[in-house]
Amino acid sequence: MREQEAGAMADGDGEKALLSRMWDFHSGLRMGFMLSAIADIGIADQLVEGPLSVDELAERTGSNADGLYRVLRAMASKGVFTETSHRVFGLTPLAEIMRSDTANSLRDVFRLQGKHFMRNAYAEIGYSIRTGRPAFDHVNGEELFAYLARHPEMNELFSGAMGNAAGQTQQAAVEAYDLTGVRKLVDVGGAHGHLLASILARYPDMEGVVFDQPHVVPGAERVLDEAGVLDRAELVGGSYLESVPSGGDAYMISHVLHQLSDSEAITVLANVRRAMNPTGRVLVIDPVIPEGDAPHQGKFMDITMMALSRGRDRTEAEFIEVFEKADLRLVDTIGLASPSSVVIAVPA
Repeated sequence: MREQEAGAMADGDGEKALLSRMWDFHSGLRMGFMLSAIADIGIADQLVEGPLSVDELAERTGSNADGLYRVLRAMASKGVFTETSHRVFGLTPLAEIMRSDTANSLRDVFRLQGKHFMRNAYAEIGYSIRTGRPAFDHVNGEELFAYLARHPEMNELFSGAMGNAAGQTQQAAVEAYDLTGVRKLVDVGGAHGHLLASILARYPDMEGVVFDQPHVVPGAERVLDEAGVLDRAELVGGSYLESVPSGGDAYMISHVLHQLSDSEAITVLANVRRAMNPTGRVLVIDPVIPEGDAPHQGKFMDITMMALSRGRDRTEAEFIEVFEKADLRLVDTIGLASPSSVVIAVPA
């Protein structure tokens, strides 16, 4: 009898743990919105010199003190900020990532996801599940990059968020791959040049090209100049679905292919294949999704792609397939367990 009671209690405890976990998932929606709002307001930047009272924070940021307190209290319970004394808050290691001025900042990433044109797309993910089409186009009436081209302020924020990402997962992926000997690196879809700037700084004998849409690439000049590498870089505007600059020893395609359908990805890779030197190589930086139930950030990035574009994150087998159709051959994949891997291909 006691064994049965113990088993029932154990089963009850297990059910409570499962329910608690599901409630945590439910709370995650609110946590995401709070992170976006606090990032947009810039609270973490106000706390660089030390803890401040909610009243002081509210005055500095034009916020309501009571509303701000309640949100910071909730976030502090998850380790983002800490209430050092009653109604006084300071930074934590997690909150530091919300600052604008740190190397590992994700502030613009959180700001971006809170904007109506982005969050409405995520909220309509059911549309993508039912139709297989991007929820972004459904709620905004046009595809993502057309929208950004018409809204310069949001395009600037989007590029900043991509720069945050370049400083995190993409940069870590590149650091795992030795680019010694590459004389000319073409960054296809390089946006504002954050990733290329960091690479040129590491390889002083290398020259680089930032290639992206004409309304995007001018923003790379400041980034490359601040990194001290502008004299070794060229900015070229165009569409990678039509052509890419020729003569590169290596072509880096970072977090671009996963925004594209398979047919579009093959078109870009084929354009690179035609433009590259005979001994050149293609470096694709994207999540590589593992098979089965293995946890991986790429599985959630893939949902972002489903909501925002006609793209997808791919398994290694799927990369092999699109490479082959572009007359390329996959030769190595570095960092399979990482959020983003380097997938290397050469002419077939």
